[in-house]
Amino acid sequence: MIQIHIKGTEKEVKEITISGHAGYSHAGNDIVCAAVSSIAITSINAILRLDQNAIQYEEDEGFISIKVLKHDKVTVTLITNLIELLIELQKDYKKYIKINKEVSSC
Repeated sequence: MIQIHIKGTEKEVKEITISGHAGYSHAGNDIVCAAVSSIAITSINAILRLDQNAIQYEEDEGFISIKVLKHDKVTVTLITNLIELLIELQKDYKKYIKINKEVSSC
């Protein structure tokens, strides 16, 4: 199962961590893993194309971490879009994707 952890406050997302494998199909043929990866990498590339200092990210096999450093309109819009796309994907593949939101007061 792919675990997605979203950390932040009520007003802003500070970090998104995506880890694991969906297990929908064999490696290389797993459409759920491919969809999650495509959504994340496309969003990361779009943000970095507009502002290299807006986020920091780390990527490894079965792992992506995004730290949001700037909360300008464009970055927030792209991060919000990333999260909404993942939520929509989770609706169709509940057995394979779990999203956890951790909201702090500060």
